[in-house]
Amino acid sequence: MTSEPTLTPNEILALVVLMVEARELTNNELKALAGFALTGAQNTKLVKAGLVETNRSHRPFSHQLTEKGWRVVRELHTVAPPKAGGSAIRSLFTVLGGLDRALDRRGISYADFFAGSATGAAPVDAESQLRSAYQNLASKPGEWVGLADLRAAVPQLDREDVDAALRAMARVPGVRIIPTANSKSLDNRDRAAALRLGGEDNHMISIGAA
Repeated sequence: MTSEPTLTPNEILALVVLMVEARELTNNELKALAGFALTGAQNTKLVKAGLVETNRSHRPFSHQLTEKGWRVVRELHTVAPPKAGGSAIRSLFTVLGGLDRALDRRGISYADFFAGSATGAAPVDAESQLRSAYQNLASKPGEWVGLADLRAAVPQLDREDVDAALRAMARVPGVRIIPTANSKSLDNRDRAAALRLGGEDNHMISIGAA
């Protein structure tokens, strides 16, 4: 998040509330939930940064997170909280860090967690779809399959869901996710499909027999 703008406590709270609600919120709804509306310079700043989309076709204006906004709010806990926020913002960052670890352990995406709790929808079973796609791609259990091919085989899944499921699967016996030994052999498609895991980009997956 080093390239992102420095956020004020209210801007952080607005992003977090939009994430938790996982839907478009009017300024009236935002004020009821967070105690303030997203207007003026703060709204302009978040829109210009590509974190929030604001619908000005009606009043009160309404807001929702962009894809970049979801990414930034998921990573908030990795940076130092603003001093102006005091203990409340520091506590919020602690909660966000714990939430990130819990969802990562369970292989659940933020979108599934919050949208599912908001709408009652069943979470996407990304792991079972990935395993099925792997079986179709591999000629036998344990064969190496490129993550680019695996991702292409599940176009119905969001990248966030796939990444979370792959990270969870990497901790399961029989599943291995590794980098390509010869990085020069990688094309742009392979690089774009890489999974950041263990501090490095990984490009291949192997799933052994159950």
